[in-house]
Amino acid sequence: MLVLEVLEKVLTKNGIITAFLFVGIVVWFSYWLSAKLTRGRLHGSAVAIALGLILAYVGGSVTGGSKGIADIAIFSGVAVLGGAMFRDFAIVATAFGADLQTIKKAGLVGGISIILGVVVSFVVGALIALAFGYDDAISMTTIGAGAATYIVGPVTGTALGAGSDVIALSVAAGLVKSVLVMIGTPIVAPFIGLNNPKSAMIFGGLMGTTSGVAGGLAATDPRLVPYGAMTATFYTGVGCLLAPSLLYFIVRALFS
Repeated sequence: MLVLEVLEKVLTKNGIITAFLFVGIVVWFSYWLSAKLTRGRLHGSAVAIALGLILAYVGGSVTGGSKGIADIAIFSGVAVLGGAMFRDFAIVATAFGADLQTIKKAGLVGGISIILGVVVSFVVGALIALAFGYDDAISMTTIGAGAATYIVGPVTGTALGAGSDVIALSVAAGLVKSVLVMIGTPIVAPFIGLNNPKSAMIFGGLMGTTSGVAGGLAATDPRLVPYGAMTATFYTGVGCLLAPSLLYFIVRALFS
């Protein structure tokens, strides 16, 4: 019993290290589930996000707090690991991993696909938010951004000062899109000519969700994954740029 008490104190005192360990275990388990239950068709990252949302709900329900599983003392470091600092660091790191010279290989069509993909996803998400009663510009923009990707949603919501419930909805919207893209890509690939690097880059630009595109292309043809992931990465950057600025001002002008 004494050993468990000492272990609990050590893990609680070193919260950020515990958070890394905890998230690592969740991610490992998610990829294991993905491989065993879906043979990789449902990407491990999507499984991890779903488990994270479930754990956040359970943690909040058990403690009655507002920070999900981070309200449990031993997992308090998760609040730091999932905070704005690490989130923005991850986004910047992802952007630095993209090569502008490579994106040029897709030509003008590839660039248009990124802009079109962001705008169409945003409009659909914003209209769905409006249909469910979220009629203020900040909520519509945040949920619309989440429909682009589950990264763009929280970034936009934080920038605009959206409530935590709206940001959570934006993440959920992005997760649903990611899962649909993963499942649907190998089904529609033969009908849309998704069998070469250029079409993969255009597809990644239109869909945008990196994990969804990567998982879907992996199930279609693993050789296409780097090309689709490349434009999907730029899609995330473009979404983070447009959603809290130009697209927000347009929504505010139309619905305020």
